[in-house]
Amino acid sequence: MNNKITKNLKYVAFAILLLSFSCSKDFLDVEATGETEEALTADKSIELVNAVYNRFLQWQMSSFSWNGLTSITTDDADKGSSTGDTGTDKDILDAIAFDPTTISIGEVWSEHYNANQRITQAITRIPEFDIDKKLKTRLIGEVKFLRALIYFRLVKTFGGVPLISDKSDLSSPDILKRASKEEVYLFIENDLQDAINSLPEKNEYAAADLGRATKGAAKALLAKVSMYQNKWQEVFRLTNEIIASNQYDLTPNYEDIWKEIGENNIESIFEIQAKGGDAPTAGVQGYSVTQGARGDGGWGWGFNTPTEDLANSYEPNDARKDATIIFRGETLFDGRLVPNTVTNAMYNQKAYSSANSDAWETGKNVRILRFAEVLLMNAEAALEVGGDAATPLNRVRKRAGLNDATVVDKMTIWKERRHELAFEHDRYFDLVRQGRAGEVLRAHGKNFVDGKHEVFPIPQEQIDKSGGILTQNPMY
Repeated sequence: MNNKITKNLKYVAFAILLLSFSCSKDFLDVEATGETEEALTADKSIELVNAVYNRFLQWQMSSFSWNGLTSITTDDADKGSSTGDTGTDKDILDAIAFDPTTISIGEVWSEHYNANQRITQAITRIPEFDIDKKLKTRLIGEVKFLRALIYFRLVKTFGGVPLISDKSDLSSPDILKRASKEEVYLFIENDLQDAINSLPEKNEYAAADLGRATKGAAKALLAKVSMYQNKWQEVFRLTNEIIASNQYDLTPNYEDIWKEIGENNIESIFEIQAKGGDAPTAGVQGYSVTQGARGDGGWGWGFNTPTEDLANSYEPNDARKDATIIFRGETLFDGRLVPNTVTNAMYNQKAYSSANSDAWETGKNVRILRFAEVLLMNAEAALEVGGDAATPLNRVRKRAGLNDATVVDKMTIWKERRHELAFEHDRYFDLVRQGRAGEVLRAHGKNFVDGKHEVFPIPQEQIDKSGGILTQNPMY
């Protein structure tokens, strides 16, 4: 009996380790520490949900570690910075020479499960609160959307992962086992369907709640999840519904998307909300400064820099090139001169914050889902199901200042995704989804091994803590 109790306690302890290792950004005004505890002891159901949004601001969740895995590994970005500054392990990620002990990989795993812990608390506790039924339904819909986003990131990054939810038995060893990739995707789809049925449209929110998850965001994420499973009829249906809803449109000037005036605008479907300026700040930790120009006259660390390959891949007169890349010696839209003395030739303009550019936490929102991507998903799905792919594709090209595509095929759409979504954390996963990651990344000098690097390794620390119940991905 004592051995059984000890074993169960071990499972509970590891599960806890696995889980926890407001512009109207008013809803971001949550204390940096203790917000969950306050929410659990007071009748503040909204605080429980706010604490989940707040977790996306963490350094490991949306900034340096995540950039390392999703951007620096690709043909779009180099490590950047100075030769001797590795950024802990960004040189290893750049070369695709990572292993189960690589720090950034472990941080991404832990922080996503940390956020999932808050979601589990929210879903468990919100039904207990004596609040308006409509609000209760919406709040649960919000956290289910966020949980789907977290598990979508995890399944793309690691493949099958442990599914831990409000229905999990923390005393069972099964909680530590990896669900299959198919089981994770089904879990995501169920959460998103619940979110679609529970959430209002973007224009139905009060101004103070702008930036919360919406029905359109849940549909867009479900379309993307479906695309990664080649469920093209579903992608086509969902993207057509979003287009027909008239909730979204393209921002006329691509560069404006990344400025403060572009936050939560007509093109925005979902963004990580940041609050900079006067204290207390609630920005994405280190997001702008780690990618800012480095060296004499610069304002940042200089990591995650655009490659020559990306810069040279744009068509002539593509407005997205200059809006995506800061070039040494240029004058930016706000009048800032980027001197010729900075360390790197190019920097990521999408991470640039005009105000407080060298601050640890700026007001820079991180764009997660945009209407332009909905159009590109619609075009790719149309190719697969026999619909009109040219119209949505050329809508995106026209905004970029380009003529209609002369050929509309998969490669054309994939190139358009690269230029439209550069530095938005999609490139690595896109290449894997398209089945050409090895070909493209090896041509760029990276050590991509087919059958191995389609996913990242499970952190060794997590395997050790599980007593070997967690299993490693092939070839690591």
